[in-house]
Amino acid sequence: MASIRKKTRADGTYAYKAEIVIKKDGVVVHRESKTFNKQKLAKDWAMRREVELQASNVYAKKDYLPIRDVIARYIKEFAPEGRTKNADLNALMKRDIAVIDVHKLTSKDLIKHIRQRNLECKPQTAANDLVWLGTVIRTMTGVIDLDIDVSIFDAARRVLRSENLIAHSEQRERLPTKQELWILSRYFYDKPFMLHIVWFAIYSARRLSEITRLEWDDLRHEDRTCIIRDLKDPRKKGVTKRFKLPVSAYKIIMKQPKSGRFIFPYNPKTISKYHTDACKFLGIEGLHFHDYRHLATTRLFEAGLSIVQVQQITLHANWATLQRYVNLNPGDVDI
Repeated sequence: MASIRKKTRADGTYAYKAEIVIKKDGVVVHRESKTFNKQKLAKDWAMRREVELQASNVYAKKDYLPIRDVIARYIKEFAPEGRTKNADLNALMKRDIAVIDVHKLTSKDLIKHIRQRNLECKPQTAANDLVWLGTVIRTMTGVIDLDIDVSIFDAARRVLRSENLIAHSEQRERLPTKQELWILSRYFYDKPFMLHIVWFAIYSARRLSEITRLEWDDLRHEDRTCIIRDLKDPRKKGVTKRFKLPVSAYKIIMKQPKSGRFIFPYNPKTISKYHTDACKFLGIEGLHFHDYRHLATTRLFEAGLSIVQVQQITLHANWATLQRYVNLNPGDVDI
């Protein structure tokens, strides 16, 4: 049904805004508006558009399309990057919400799903489900004809945040101690490739997935820099950047045998498993390989480097993201 609203312009003249909103099962499936100088023109346009829309597929009943099929098509067509995102999307396809017809999805369904998730995980983890579902449906709305008002995600988010059922991820503050690094180094003495990778991560501030993608041909000896291909970036794909190698990290690279394309030719999953098994055997609790990136970034600031200089090593885009990796204490400031 169309509505006509009279508005007063800044110069004192009047304008008439005609808006058409079409709902199905309480969900807005179509909305459009146009502004005219005369009320009659606005009414005529609204009547004509309503007739046109009735003849279009806006009013047509959509076939049942479960959310799991929408997610599967999103994965197939857009090949999302990131192990966590892919794991979460595949897990979503196995949950109760996955069988709901995407055309009939409501904010109530989203709230119910997140409340169930809170019984088995933290609000920070549950929030990811809402993010991934929103991303999938907003993206696929531009690919296939979906009868869904994406504002249901904003409505659900407001309720869930007010009830503390979703939250931003906590800043991780776990850093390895000197004792832990010492016993890990002793443990990996018979596996020099693991010893090198751990300390390279500590000196270079590189993610494990980045370390195992570094290539010999991208190493520039004259200024101790190297290239990272397919750098992790939530806004872009295929990002390639050159970064500075601290002296200690460069020395570790020069100890590696040049036997192929990659400097560290190992499977990151294998390295991660070796590290996890070592920590378990040594009784080191709560230490992740990614914590070495936090340690490295903190040490760079402790060495007196500026934010811009640290960014040339870590490749963080801005201070807001870089700050999450810094674990400095006020007492460390020497002034």
